[in-house]
Amino acid sequence: MNSVEKILVVYYTQSGQLEEIINNFISPLHAYDLDVVKYSPKVEYPFPWTDKEFWDVMPESVLETPVELSPINYKHDKYDLVILGYQPWYLSPSIPTSSLLQDNDFLKRIRDTPVISVIGSRNMWINSQESIVKRIHSAGGRLIGNVPFIDRSQNQISALTILHWMLTGKKTRKFGIFPKPGVSDDDIAFASEYGDILADAVLNNSIEDIQKSFFAKGEIWIGTDILFIEGKAKRIFKIWSFFIKKFGKPKRKRNLLLLVFKYYLIVALFVIAPIVLSLYFLFVVPLTFRGIAKKKEYLCENYSKW
Repeated sequence: MNSVEKILVVYYTQSGQLEEIINNFISPLHAYDLDVVKYSPKVEYPFPWTDKEFWDVMPESVLETPVELSPINYKHDKYDLVILGYQPWYLSPSIPTSSLLQDNDFLKRIRDTPVISVIGSRNMWINSQESIVKRIHSAGGRLIGNVPFIDRSQNQISALTILHWMLTGKKTRKFGIFPKPGVSDDDIAFASEYGDILADAVLNNSIEDIQKSFFAKGEIWIGTDILFIEGKAKRIFKIWSFFIKKFGKPKRKRNLLLLVFKYYLIVALFVIAPIVLSLYFLFVVPLTFRGIAKKKEYLCENYSKW
């Protein structure tokens, strides 16, 4: 008898992109007892976002402050495998995802259970995945696999296009010249190939080594510039978050601080980062490229040992 029969698939989505990814990912698994749960906060976040609301979730995202979720009806008390789909917000798990990973009803279902994370992201997922790893392990789960789906456009371009999408609700080419925002249609379709790998592993009782097979597809990728930015930016986001939470009362003070953060981030992304990265690629990368390559491979292939 196969050791995996009951599979919980749980995810949150606003735009529907992660739902497409998840549906393709699990399409080869419909022979099994699939419990597909699309959960949501009790007070839903808007989509499209207003500019004010988009920035307002930053502190709570970074600090992983939970919100109340709508009731979740699970088919079973225990599963043989859990597939967790999520998206990063401000280099952290989205607030709904952080809330789920602090929900006792969910945590008891991942205890002593293998978990695979499936990420739908702009291009930065390392810091958020580190938090996911810690929370799953502290709950007694075993993270055995991770597949990130990212926007492969250049960093500043993808920032412009994702804002266009988030603030208009339209996954279209901004001004008719920029690439479409988000994960490409080809990459979304490619999710089914990872599902095929998982289906074979389930059939052969070899899911504990699934990440090696995922990584062997050659599509799990981190850009050198993204690795550098993620190594610096999360600490800065935490400082801003603590500062805004401490001094952001009453609401008008919070709004003012968020406005300052917004323009700080724009300057950092479009002015400071290109200069710093140019110096980094010119003077540091040539001397450390082997170490950088090993670190990128380690993060992609050994997602659960951080």
